[in-house]
Amino acid sequence: MRVPPFERFRPFYQATSIFLLGMIVGSVFYNSLYHASYNKLWHTNHEQQVEIQQLKDDINSLKKYSTQTTVIREIKIRAEENGKAPLDALIEREIIKLMGEDLAPLRGRNVFDIDTDSRLTRSLLDDKIYTVRGKDYRIRIRTMLVMEGVLQIWITISQMDANAG
Repeated sequence: MRVPPFERFRPFYQATSIFLLGMIVGSVFYNSLYHASYNKLWHTNHEQQVEIQQLKDDINSLKKYSTQTTVIREIKIRAEENGKAPLDALIEREIIKLMGEDLAPLRGRNVFDIDTDSRLTRSLLDDKIYTVRGKDYRIRIRTMLVMEGVLQIWITISQMDANAG
């Protein structure tokens, strides 16, 4: 039996290998686009869930203290840039959520007692360290302001060094 020479099938093998290589590269490209869009969707969803929870807490406190005009009904925490590399928005939201949980006892407190409450809050939360996704972040309270039942707090968030104790 005679075996045909493989040289005449060489263009067929080259075309097939190029086609298979194109399929692999195309599938890798499509998969990377899919995961990038899914990751963006997941981040947006998580940010909106945190915001929804904060708004629900604000609505509940507004309903509860709607008749009282001299109490803290809402707490807004704003993060300022600290001049270094900006933080991921998801980490910033998570830290604000954790800090909001720590500040929850201030809701319903009298506005005229804010001087003692602000000292207590500053002593408890200033230079506090929050751990988010395995990394430590230091919080510094810059300004606290109460106006029309809304306690606004401006903070700076800085990531702690791994080798700093």
